[in-house]
Amino acid sequence: MISFCLSDCDRLDLQEGRALLGLARDTIGRHLGLAGVDDEALVRKIAAALTSSRFRKNRGVFVTLKSEGRLRGCIGSLRADGSTVAEVGDNAIKAAFHDPRFPPLTREELSMVRLEISVLSSLQLLRYDDVPDLLAQLQPGQDGVLITQHGPGPKILSATFLPQVWEQLSSPEHFLNHLCVKAGLPAAAWRDGHLQVETYRVQRFAE
Repeated sequence: MISFCLSDCDRLDLQEGRALLGLARDTIGRHLGLAGVDDEALVRKIAAALTSSRFRKNRGVFVTLKSEGRLRGCIGSLRADGSTVAEVGDNAIKAAFHDPRFPPLTREELSMVRLEISVLSSLQLLRYDDVPDLLAQLQPGQDGVLITQHGPGPKILSATFLPQVWEQLSSPEHFLNHLCVKAGLPAAAWRDGHLQVETYRVQRFAE
């Protein structure tokens, strides 16, 4: 497990993280028509997770699938409509079968993919005066970043990078360049000072 800072009251422990990973894998397996988790101890932990008050809290959750270290699917929610358990189940299905960048996961692949779950803190608006101020406030390796640009009329362009992306894009300038491109904006759009920037932290659990 790799954890990025959340407040103490929001942090999940290692056993709870493992239960969420088991829930995600079990959900994907059942969707494929396979038997559920056969580890009785893990089954009990998953069952406890379904009833624990800590898991009934609404939290943003991302589920990531990797195959041989490469991305195989990633879908999540920044603002949760349901409980942590519900978000894990829903996003596990979406990441495995509905990520438009990849074909749906097959039965043969399930045993080869490794799952990762990122549990998000609430979004915090980052207020900045200019480009140097924006760069100074970002905390590489810790901040997840959501950018939003409200265009003319109802058009809204937005995109997010989880804190894990800093591992590939350690420079704040490069991080923001790529995030703007992901949102469908020019790479340097963040330099105009018109973007809404929000940050969040995650707690990450991986198989």
